[in-house]
Amino acid sequence: MSIDESHLSASSNERRNSLEKHLQTRPEVQDLKNRHILLDTNVAPSLQHTREELARQRASDSLKKHLEKRPERGELVERNILPASTAAPALQGHARELEKHMLADSLEHKIQNRPQPEDLISQGILTEDEDPRSA
Repeated sequence: MSIDESHLSASSNERRNSLEKHLQTRPEVQDLKNRHILLDTNVAPSLQHTREELARQRASDSLKKHLEKRPERGELVERNILPASTAAPALQGHARELEKHMLADSLEHKIQNRPQPEDLISQGILTEDEDPRSA
């Protein structure tokens, strides 16, 4: 009794061809390093994890130190870095624009209702020499 191995050898050849095909299209080491799949380091693989953990801890410590030194909100408002508004950040731009338009409207209203130079001269606020119309 003999065993039919023709199917096994065909399957093995297909796998070998598939493996060779994949090895030919395999990305370069530098490409894997650029994509952060492989670490770009000269450190022994057994120490790479420790090195990465140390780098993360160092970054974390630096961030904590800078956050501790960060000025309070009140100080930033005093220095005009942050607006004194309590509105949501998304609304602060609109609030500033509204405030600017309200100020412009107020000034326009005051200019339209200011007293005439004759009235100021008669009240003794201006003299004849200071009449803006004669300039």
